[in-house]
Amino acid sequence: MAPPDPIDQVADLDELERRLGYRFADIELLDRALRHRSWCGEHGGVASNERLEFLGDAVLGWAVADISFRRFADVPEGKLTDLRKSVVSEPALAQIAGGIGLGEFLRLGRSEAMSGGDRKPSLLSDAFEAVLAAVYLDGGADAAFEVVERFVAPHLDATAGDVVQLDHKSTLQYLCDRLGLEWPTYTVTSSGPPHAQVFTADVAVGGRSVGVGTGGTKKAAEQAAAATACDALG
Repeated sequence: MAPPDPIDQVADLDELERRLGYRFADIELLDRALRHRSWCGEHGGVASNERLEFLGDAVLGWAVADISFRRFADVPEGKLTDLRKSVVSEPALAQIAGGIGLGEFLRLGRSEAMSGGDRKPSLLSDAFEAVLAAVYLDGGADAAFEVVERFVAPHLDATAGDVVQLDHKSTLQYLCDRLGLEWPTYTVTSSGPPHAQVFTADVAVGGRSVGVGTGGTKKAAEQAAAATACDALG
């Protein structure tokens, strides 16, 4: 049986709108966001969702960057980049799309449908970005931002603890920048036998010691010293 035409799917799109929490003025935009190129090839070259995906990727990146910047005010730029990447990725977006049940609404060609295309992470993540672009075009930046806050931001919060790990050295450098201080310098010494060395790090800012820490590695000792310094300067 041939795949249904877009008009036959309007009732289904009502349900998708409900799940998204957004009602389209132009339902054709949402329909287009769900069209995989395999489906379009079977329907006379109808436009696929690829251009919308391109736009949605940019909208998503902007919204996640804005949310990250505001929610994690004390996190340095490098960690903010890592945090954004943790959710603006194929696995993360596929998980979000799966939570919405987006695969149920995808327009797939026969071969793609038979191979389980509605569960493929690449197709799901692309479709989510395309749907976001459709919301953006239909309702503007505020509407798209709300969708990102509703579905993506919770994953951002959930992964923050793993991504924005206690990188005290980065935090200390950021803190020094904010306070107009010189960047920190570290002096590390070691003691004990080679197989069980203990490292001690002393971190100085402007020639003044602001923290001391110990650890089983040089890096761990520097992180411990930086943590102490952050407490002292913060």
